[in-house]
Amino acid sequence: MSNKEIDDVSGVETTGHEWDGIKELNNPLPRWWVNTFYLTIVFAIGYCILYPAWPGLHTATKGWWNWSSRHEVAAEISAVDASRAGIEQKIAGSDMKTILADPEMKVFAVAAGASAFKAHCSQCHGSGAQGNVGYPNLNDDDWLWGGTPDQILATISHGIRSPLDSATHTSQMPAFGKDGVLQSDQISDVANYVLQLAQLEHKADKAQRGAQIFKDNCAACHGDAGQGNQDMGAPKLADQIWLYKGSEEAIIAQVTNPRHGVMPAWLPQLGETKVKELAAYVISLGGAK
Repeated sequence: MSNKEIDDVSGVETTGHEWDGIKELNNPLPRWWVNTFYLTIVFAIGYCILYPAWPGLHTATKGWWNWSSRHEVAAEISAVDASRAGIEQKIAGSDMKTILADPEMKVFAVAAGASAFKAHCSQCHGSGAQGNVGYPNLNDDDWLWGGTPDQILATISHGIRSPLDSATHTSQMPAFGKDGVLQSDQISDVANYVLQLAQLEHKADKAQRGAQIFKDNCAACHGDAGQGNQDMGAPKLADQIWLYKGSEEAIIAQVTNPRHGVMPAWLPQLGETKVKELAAYVISLGGAK
């Protein structure tokens, strides 16, 4: 007791520690803080006893209550699945016309289809279905294989050039340049004629020569006026909507050695209900007929 040192300024006992003339005061922690600390220790021990806590080689301790967040989530998912099982059965047993005419089924199908679109389709068509080079915009009314509800459903179900589905849409544009069907100057002429059909900037003399080349080689699929043919998946050329850009260079490249896109057949992967929901969502974007 006789060795205790009292700080002159605060009147508090020092601990005896000193750093460069600075001495530490022996101020005890507040009682409420100490009690709280002890409570956390008690809580931690209780938690380890009641809940999963300590990891092992293959699993963790189960805890007295055998509680699991995974079991809780699984129960919630099961409850949601059970609540919507009835309406999904109705969708599975209905055609697109019936689904779209029933307000309850339509709202549910569009919402479910939007979720499925983000998971399976947005990677190619964009989060807003706006498309990209080589991937069609689904918001407009320009369709390669038809834009009626049943046609949209068929395209989603069976895909385009899908090697896994015998009912898939299939079309093949000849490689007019690569296979030597047309010479480079003829391809340039027909490209300018296509630009003329789309009312885009073009070279008039080339377009005039390209008209007959188009009639002889392209009109059978794309139509005499470039109106397209949805039965064959031949795009409309008399507008300014392009899958692979609408410049002269891009058109020449496509005529010379065409690219043929592939879309998966979603029916085997997602099932009948989900593809109908996807179709309902695409139709809700406003471009369907």
